[in-house]
Amino acid sequence: MTKQRSPGLTMDDGRKTMDDDELASRAPRPSSVFYFAGGGTGGHIYPAIAVAEQIAAIEPTAKIHFFCSARPIDERVLDPTPFDRTVLPARGLSLRGLTGFCRSFFASYKAARETMDEGRWTKDDNEPTSLVPRPSSIVVGAGGYVSAPVCWAAHKLNIPVVLLNVDIVPGRANKAIARWADEAFMQFEEAAPYFARKKVKATAVGCPLRSGFASPDPAEATGQLGLDPDKKLLLITGASSGSQSINRTVCSLLEKLDAFADDWQIVHLAGRDNLDNVAGRYSGARISHKVLGYFDDMPSLLAAADLLIGRSGAVSVAEYAAAAVPSICMPYPHHKDRHQYLNAGKLVEAGAAVIVDDLPDNKDRAAWLWEELGDLMTDQAKRDRMAEACKAIARADAAAKIAERLVAIARGGKQDGGR
Repeated sequence: MTKQRSPGLTMDDGRKTMDDDELASRAPRPSSVFYFAGGGTGGHIYPAIAVAEQIAAIEPTAKIHFFCSARPIDERVLDPTPFDRTVLPARGLSLRGLTGFCRSFFASYKAARETMDEGRWTKDDNEPTSLVPRPSSIVVGAGGYVSAPVCWAAHKLNIPVVLLNVDIVPGRANKAIARWADEAFMQFEEAAPYFARKKVKATAVGCPLRSGFASPDPAEATGQLGLDPDKKLLLITGASSGSQSINRTVCSLLEKLDAFADDWQIVHLAGRDNLDNVAGRYSGARISHKVLGYFDDMPSLLAAADLLIGRSGAVSVAEYAAAAVPSICMPYPHHKDRHQYLNAGKLVEAGAAVIVDDLPDNKDRAAWLWEELGDLMTDQAKRDRMAEACKAIARADAAAKIAERLVAIARGGKQDGGR
């Protein structure tokens, strides 16, 4: 039977009321739900948070939900956010723990599927005892072992899957998920061939960065940490969990760094597991220093830094560029694909960083680091040129672009992209 359009009503003063279809179109609709899957490291969560923040700004009624791992870093990073989350038992793949991996994978798949299946329904505003379908759900895979079972569950539920890929070389999870993905967003154009093989539309937009990087205030970090605003700041970081190798190397150079005590100060983010050991190594240092396990407000701390020593994960190099901080990158050496070297290479090509190999021997590593560090600490003009190079390659709008596309998909724009 063909539905008849209601003609509406005419009021005494001649004004016409809305018909049924017009009323329905103006009635509040159930909000879309956006799921983000990633965890195990900050690099698999921070870009997702950045996009989620932008979605919340564009679509305030949207429901945003994270799937993460049980690792402490996930809790630490997500706790300050307003977003709901489900902790999954997922674990990384290893040959020695293959049985445990399979069990955790399927347990995570089941939990994610149940959560997303329930999330496709919401209460009817007009009939509180009834459920109505939400307009749409979307799953965003942010990489890492958490994302694979969630994206597989989304595929089985016919929920669109979008990938965030911030490394030059996609990780194992993103390579696997690509077969189910509708679209992918990349930091680097060099990652495109990996997605082309799976016939996935992939767009290079840069790395999504948290809103704090839009206009960071270095005075915030300086005030929180009690730093001297008249001294330059050397920031040492091993990413979200710290780096024992970087810690050992820098600590072996403290006597040489004391020569810069009049003009420089140090903030060393050692990682919570390494905090006591590293703090003890600094106990006799003359140069002013703060040794911390972790610092939440990285946008303001990076903005306060004049020089940095750190790893070169994909998110880290994007943050260095956004903060315009000259960097000495020490890529993690044990990844088979050496993607941290490739990430750092993008900064080096632009003139924004130098690379020091994380050599097996600490003496060799320290000698190489000191050659670069001593040069940069004494050469203001070189640091200025590197900072300008950072500004030239920084991309500030990635999170907003991705969020706009996700909202368009939720509003029925999926036909504009994907497969």
